[in-house]
Parts: sequence; structure tokens; C-alpha cells
Amino acid sequence: MSGKINVLLVDDHAVVRMGFKTYLGTSERIGQVFEVDRGEKACQLYDQLKPDIVVLDLSMPGIGGFECIRRLINRDPNCKILVFSIHDELIYVSRALKAGAKGYLVKSSEPEMLMNAVFAIMEGGNFLTPELAQKLAVGAANETPPEEKIKQLTPREFDIFYLLAHGATTREVAAHLCLSHKTVCNNATSIKEKLGLKTMSELALFASRHGIVKHVA
Repeated sequence: MSGKINVLLVDDHAVVRMGFKTYLGTSERIGQVFEVDRGEKACQLYDQLKPDIVVLDLSMPGIGGFECIRRLINRDPNCKILVFSIHDELIYVSRALKAGAKGYLVKSSEPEMLMNAVFAIMEGGNFLTPELAQKLAVGAANETPPEEKIKQLTPREFDIFYLLAHGATTREVAAHLCLSHKTVCNNATSIKEKLGLKTMSELALFASRHGIVKHVA
């Protein structure tokens, strides 16, 4: 490919964005590095900024990362998205790739992995670290019915499920995702129905057993 690569960083932590931007700027192949702190802004500014690749966190206030991926792909089916997240659990990786992301990188990876991922995706490929690729392959071979149930959740439902599983109340979820309390309650009911659960305690335990939450007993 010719020309410099323009990047849109989407992360709600200013210090994290600054670090990413500084590191990417060390390469002569990188052009402009735009930054926004929410998925809504990324979707609103995508056509205006025309980035070559979007580097996106998953856990953000507002619409969240999964819904942002969905909206960007609906806006531009050729949109190149690299998820850069703290989550290394299989369910996050598989959902991100299914939503349309071209690559997935964990923030604990070596710094050069970020550059490698950007270049690989810009050259028309996909990117996963060997560890994530192996985990994904093993997971696909041993997929269980509960994981199939999780896949039924919409991007919004999954974000709500994640927050509820981590102990947030429905009002706290509503505030965090900028939704009405009624919307969150309706989604919570739908989530429990899809997962075959009756209570929030069962939801938290289900999330713990399937790698969404690690600290629930």
C-alpha cells in the first residue's frame, strides 16, 4: 500500500490515548492520529475524519465497544477495526471478530504488537497474537451450549450483562451507558431469558463460570 496510515483511537482514558498516539507516531508509516473518548463520537466523526484504521477499546461509557463496531461496519462495510482491550477471555475475542473487527490485541501485549497489528490489517490481513489464535481455535473445537447462549445477546445486551455481572445496579448501568433505567431493566429481563436465568445472583455466577467475571465465587 502507498501513503501514510491515518488512525482513529477510541478509548475513554486520555493517558492511554496519549501513550498509543506517541508510540504510533514513532513510525514513518503513520500519518494523522485522531482520538475520541467514546464510541458515539467515533461513529459521528468517522465520515469526516476518514481514518484508514480504527483502534478501539471495548469497555467505554455510552454505547460501548461492541455496539460501536456494529455501527461502524454498518456505515462502512470495509471499515478496518483493531480491538485493543484489557480482556483476553475467549468470549470477547470471538464476539469482536464476529461483529466485524479485523484484529484483537490485549493491552498487556508487547508495544511492538500494536504496530504489527495495524500494519497487518492495513495490508489486508487479520491479526491475533498466537496465544489468542490458539485460544480461539480450542474454543471453537470445544464450544459449549452456554457460550452459544451468550452469542445470542445483542451488543447492547452484552454490555449491560457485563456491568450487571460485575455488581452494578440497573441504575448504575443506566448512568454508565447513558440509557434510561427502563431500557436497562427491559434489557436485563431479555438477557436473563436468553441465558435461562432467573436472578441477578444466577447471572453473576453464570458470568463467573464462563470467564466474564473472574472474582465471583
